[in-house]
Amino acid sequence: MQTYDGAPPIPAAKPVIGDAEIEAAVRVLRSGRVVQGPEVAAFEAEFGQQVLDGVHCVAVNSGTSALQLSLMALGVGPSDEVIVPSFSFAATANAVRLVGAEPVFADIDPATYCMDPAAVAAAIGPRTAAVMPVHLYGHPAALDDLLPLTRRHGLALLEDACQAHGAALHGRPVGARGAAGCFSFYPTKNMHALEGGMVATTDPELARTLRLLRNQGMEQRYANEIVGANMRMTDVNAAIGRVQLSRLADRTERRRAHAKRLDALITADAVTTPYVADGARHVYHQYTVRVPGGRRDAVQRELTARGVGNAVYYPTPIHRLTPYSTGDHLPETDRAAAEVLSLPVHPDLTDAEIERIADTVNSVAGELR
Repeated sequence: MQTYDGAPPIPAAKPVIGDAEIEAAVRVLRSGRVVQGPEVAAFEAEFGQQVLDGVHCVAVNSGTSALQLSLMALGVGPSDEVIVPSFSFAATANAVRLVGAEPVFADIDPATYCMDPAAVAAAIGPRTAAVMPVHLYGHPAALDDLLPLTRRHGLALLEDACQAHGAALHGRPVGARGAAGCFSFYPTKNMHALEGGMVATTDPELARTLRLLRNQGMEQRYANEIVGANMRMTDVNAAIGRVQLSRLADRTERRRAHAKRLDALITADAVTTPYVADGARHVYHQYTVRVPGGRRDAVQRELTARGVGNAVYYPTPIHRLTPYSTGDHLPETDRAAAEVLSLPVHPDLTDAEIERIADTVNSVAGELR
């Protein structure tokens, strides 16, 4: 496929499955140890050391499973409420429903797209058991405000860090600040394992409970201690994850460098480039701009026509999806859903492609002003 001017399209995302990933998968398949074996244990240890300053890590089969099992391990269930953002992927709220609890939606900070601590405080009620901030697009949520708030009210704080591998706030990695932190290794994430998830926690007892829950409630075969599920990670996934992890630091810096360059090159008045809070290390799972004034969809269509990949995350807030449909008044969430547009920022972009993305955005935004 080529665009109208003959240049090849620039994809919005570009998952990497190279020779090293393939060789790692084949090595595991030939070993015969394919489920919950040495590769999983090594991946857990390496992810904990390299990304999270050495906390306990428990590998599972998806980011959604990581959220669900964490809620289960924390004792959240029927009659409980969990405060979540509506401006997120549905899995954030789905995990709450899957344990029998009810999500309560809080509005976002319009600059960071993460939950507004004031909105969280207003949403706390007698049934609130936990708060689940999402480090959206790779930007840290306001943990410096949310952690003291949850402690005052005796609530668990569960970090949804599924888009934030390597993000940090004031030098401390996200995912290791609350009771637990959850990561996803879906192919479009900053690193992947084809599929998979990870729960991080500083609490060794919580880590043990998570290990039981992911494996039918047992550590030793047929010695079931609690009711559990089958949410284990395979050694094939773990081996691929280990390869990806070895490149995460370099690929993250490339994302950050691309974002910095786009910040400088996108000059159109009609487009607002991403904000980064003081002390925040943004890892740019997405490079998300705002296009206000009802022009976002027109800009998106024209960028697509000119071969610049893009996507809207998320066009329908969770509180407006059919399974939830609460009717909540969340003005900043609704405004963001109508204005955000994510541009390519993946590590494999060339300097020429970065310039083309920015030039096209500036041109399109100027034409549609």
